[in-house]
Amino acid sequence: MRINLITCLALFVVGVSNAQQLEKYIGEALTRNPELKALEKSYEIASEKVIEVNTLPNTEFSAGYFVSEPETRTGAQKARFSVKQMIPWFGTITARENYVSSLADTQYIDSSIAKRKLTLAVTQSFYKLVSNQEKQQILVENIELLETYEKLALTSVEVGNASAVDVLKLQIRQNELMQKMKILQQDFLSERVAFNLMLNRDENLDIETNVRFEIPSEAENINVEILEIHPELLKFDKMYKSVETSELVNQKETGPNLGFGLDYIPVAERPDMDMIDNGKDIIMPMVSISIPIFNKKYKSVSRQNELRQQEITSQKENKLNTLKTLLNTAIANRMSAEIMFDIQSVNLKQAKDAEEILIKNYETGVIDFNDILDIQELQLKFEMDLIGAVQEYYLQSAVIYYLAK
Repeated sequence: MRINLITCLALFVVGVSNAQQLEKYIGEALTRNPELKALEKSYEIASEKVIEVNTLPNTEFSAGYFVSEPETRTGAQKARFSVKQMIPWFGTITARENYVSSLADTQYIDSSIAKRKLTLAVTQSFYKLVSNQEKQQILVENIELLETYEKLALTSVEVGNASAVDVLKLQIRQNELMQKMKILQQDFLSERVAFNLMLNRDENLDIETNVRFEIPSEAENINVEILEIHPELLKFDKMYKSVETSELVNQKETGPNLGFGLDYIPVAERPDMDMIDNGKDIIMPMVSISIPIFNKKYKSVSRQNELRQQEITSQKENKLNTLKTLLNTAIANRMSAEIMFDIQSVNLKQAKDAEEILIKNYETGVIDFNDILDIQELQLKFEMDLIGAVQEYYLQSAVIYYLAK
């Protein structure tokens, strides 16, 4: 019986306690996952670069000693000491800050995308584990059912209503189910390792998967328009903005750089003369300007930025089409899972009705164990298909949540 959908971070989990269970795992993954930690550090580094570019070029200091002292009217020059500071054109540093800040914004979007993808991966892995355990439980029930049939067959053999071959067939069928059980157990252990590693914890830790594994009665409405503001698309907007700010930096750098400095030259007194300013040191303020006369470089960068913007626009359009395709495919696959669930539910009911008829025949002393095996095999198939349909429903719901939430 289907139940109502409860929507939360845990993604369409049935029941409040179940939602909290998956939400707990997702929260743990978002906190502990090493890839996310690395992306957070990348964002911090990118943010720190804003301070890095908010600086002037290095101040230049120089000193020289005259080996052959040049004579002047007021005395011999002994040495030269200089200091010089270049200053970028007005607004250049602010433009660089804006550019680096836009790159940091792109890094932040990358982190948001990674969080969404991790949530998707954890959710899908969780439902695979739940599905696996559901299938194991179905196999246990079927093995127990076959053991009951085996006892019936042994009793029938004693009274001459069945042969030893019927008993062997039932035992062979049990062996086949045991084989499937062991394969599922190995698959579960493998998936559990992957799940735990996403949470960056011991790979052998147990996973709580005791959830009600059913398809909800009503699927949540899907707002396709929200796809337009998906982080994977917003990233292209941030990239486009970064190119714009890069071009502003480029334009500012075509302007001249100003330089301010000071030269100091100590002068020795002339002992043979008595004059005004005898031995007076020389102090010479200086102003310089650096002009990019050959600016083909900047024109080329502007053209590159223009082409880059066109490239980003095309990439965004392509990504939007890709996401729309993924969303439509996920919606179609989820609807197919619902259809499969409904049909297999009907088939399973009919198979159980047929089983009841066979059991009633046993009360009259007539039973065909070949029919029993056929019906049991059909029941198992329908039950497995039901679990597969529910699993597919939640896997596709996770994709829809990733794209349209």
